[in-house]
Amino acid sequence: MPVTLRVKDVMDRKVVELDENATILDAVKKMIDNDVWSLVITRNKLPVGVVTERDVIRRCIAKGCALTMRVGEIMSSPIEVITPEASLGEAMAKMAEKNIRRLFVVEGGKIIGRVTQTELFENTLNVMMTLSALRAQL
Repeated sequence: MPVTLRVKDVMDRKVVELDENATILDAVKKMIDNDVWSLVITRNKLPVGVVTERDVIRRCIAKGCALTMRVGEIMSSPIEVITPEASLGEAMAKMAEKNIRRLFVVEGGKIIGRVTQTELFENTLNVMMTLSALRAQL
């Protein structure tokens, strides 16, 4: 019997937003305060991009940019999304195809969560270990 985990089973519901006119320093503080490493960037309260800690390092700090620069200038856009009903395999394939580390989970036109490569790997590994243990018991 096939076991299919869905994105909704492993997604992180903690999605933090920040306006595109906020500074890089504002973004770093918000990431630290909320214990997240990516922010959804909004324009008029609608999602338009994402900024990660990696973006801050590569697109700002490494290039000597001022921390007063706007996050809208370094965000990745558009946001890559997936449905909560998609399988983990679909999510992994999309990440590999797009060469990205996270997908935002959208339902009814709203972002309801996010899933990362790390979460997908950990959950897939957990399922494999559980199935292996069950097989050993048979």
